[in-house]
Amino acid sequence: MKDNININEKVTLEELDLPKDLKKLSLNQCAGLCKEIRNILISTVSATGGHLASNLGAVELTMAIHRNFNSPEDKIVWDVGHQAYTHKILTGRLDSFSTLRQEGGISGFPKPEESPHDTFISGHSSTSVSVACGIAEAMELQGKDNYAVAVIGDGAMTGGMFYEAMNNCGRGLQRNLIVILNDNNMSISKSVGSLSKYLTSLRNTEKYLSTKRAVERGLGMIPLVGNSVAKGIKNVKDSVKSNILEQSTMFEDMGFIYLGPVNGHNLSELEEVMHMAKSYHEPVFIHVKTVKGKGYAPAEQNPGEYHGISKFDIATGNPEVSAADSYSTVFGKELVRLAEKDEKICAITAAMKYGTGLQFFHFKYPERFFDVGIAEQHAVTFAGGLASMGMLPVFAVYSTFLQRAYDQLVHDIAIGGLHIVLGIDRAGIVGEDGETHQGLLDVPMLTTIPNTVIYSPSCYSEMKMCMKKALYSETGLAAVRYPRGSEEMSFSKYHLTTEHLYIREENSDILIITYGRLYNEAYKAQQLLKSDGINCDILKLTKIYPLESDLGEEISRYHTIVFFEESMGEGSISEKIGDVLAELGYRGDYSRVTANGFVKQASVMSCLEKLGLTSEKMAEYIRGRRK
Repeated sequence: MKDNININEKVTLEELDLPKDLKKLSLNQCAGLCKEIRNILISTVSATGGHLASNLGAVELTMAIHRNFNSPEDKIVWDVGHQAYTHKILTGRLDSFSTLRQEGGISGFPKPEESPHDTFISGHSSTSVSVACGIAEAMELQGKDNYAVAVIGDGAMTGGMFYEAMNNCGRGLQRNLIVILNDNNMSISKSVGSLSKYLTSLRNTEKYLSTKRAVERGLGMIPLVGNSVAKGIKNVKDSVKSNILEQSTMFEDMGFIYLGPVNGHNLSELEEVMHMAKSYHEPVFIHVKTVKGKGYAPAEQNPGEYHGISKFDIATGNPEVSAADSYSTVFGKELVRLAEKDEKICAITAAMKYGTGLQFFHFKYPERFFDVGIAEQHAVTFAGGLASMGMLPVFAVYSTFLQRAYDQLVHDIAIGGLHIVLGIDRAGIVGEDGETHQGLLDVPMLTTIPNTVIYSPSCYSEMKMCMKKALYSETGLAAVRYPRGSEEMSFSKYHLTTEHLYIREENSDILIITYGRLYNEAYKAQQLLKSDGINCDILKLTKIYPLESDLGEEISRYHTIVFFEESMGEGSISEKIGDVLAELGYRGDYSRVTANGFVKQASVMSCLEKLGLTSEKMAEYIRGRRK
């Protein structure tokens, strides 16, 4: 930490008391820090995995925000939260940044319990303006003169919640509300639709703001009359702007003052526009242009691949783990194979073409592929529209993001008896992305919807079988859920099924029930227990819901039944089986091992171990039930 900073000296991050010392630095010193930050981002994410491209593009923007606002008194709300890595570095977490997304380390998303500078948790997109609007309103009520700043980007403007918030916030009630769009012309998959075209037109109007800044600077230098002339010009600015822009921005139509677009990698321009925005004391929308992946050539060239990435080699940019070996890729390629024989099959993604493996479908059948942006609600109802015309829509979506479309699944699909298929990716534990991204709620959510069928395969081959069943044997809402990563098969290929299967030992009065990838762990646990002289059977479910009517009678003969489930316990399949056993008057020992509460970031296996869902923990638990 430096008491006196010489603006002509080179400084490093570790010397500074952050973020307050940033205001003491020259723009050249800040530019040097931006280079240092990019090196830290690349070296850290290469070791821990994480969201790289979006953070590389937001370095100067974040620097300018912290130089022009006073966090944590001014509230900075990040949307989506994965672009806040530089924010973490600049708010006292430099020393711990190497623990990013690691067990016991710092989160990959803003987390208020981690730092007072993290205003609001934000693992999902399109929420920041609503949050900032509420904060600004609270500041008004509390008589505070601080600012609420929403930083939105990375495709989040394709989410409908953004427009709901803008419509509500632009009434002029929130004096110190500023919305900053980090426009990098990319979402997770490239931006699509009318909004992208609209922003492209705005990107070509930089002459408006540059002309305005030049005029205001010139007038400010004229003694006595300068301010009066400036006020006169402000009164006619709308007509001047219309001549230059040849259009009114939709943000102004919503009640915001629009400033931009400005170069998001030019600190001088950024600071000037933020200073201007603060002076209005009205809702302001700042349009900032950035380059996703800025400063690291592989990320600039392939920003979609470097959005969220596993460990990789810095020199080559090559990921450590091949994406070819994953449930997502196998799902995507199998869907292409099925679509070759059926022209009714359509594929839908909510800005996650690469994440869900649908890039193969897009390449082969672009006319039947639909990227709707970060708009899961629209995706489901859009699928319903396709289904109503006899098409076979498949919506591939992460479990955590499917939560956003519950109402549409109920009202627009299930009630009307429409047939769509959900490919629920990242079901169960996802690991390092933590609480906001664990896929532990899709089963409790979907089982509340009548006439819904859920498959949970245990390997690639079984997933392909389930996809075909979901498409052609079901008539309503059908889901195939599968985990992040690659398959593990200790069990025999003869264990494959789309219904349920018993794996029996001789003279066993113990039954393990499970489904999905946990079957592999249960199978290994069965072998561990057998070596201890403890025989137990396994009931492997694949079609996990609805439960077969005679299942309770089949399992009630066992003295000890344990259900291991990679789901939240409330509303789970294991809870429903417990209800069935209770109705039958079962008097044996029935217990459940599930998640109960939000699961923090750690590796997948560490999370599973803590939940008691690894083979060793399963065997240990069953030994304990026999005592």
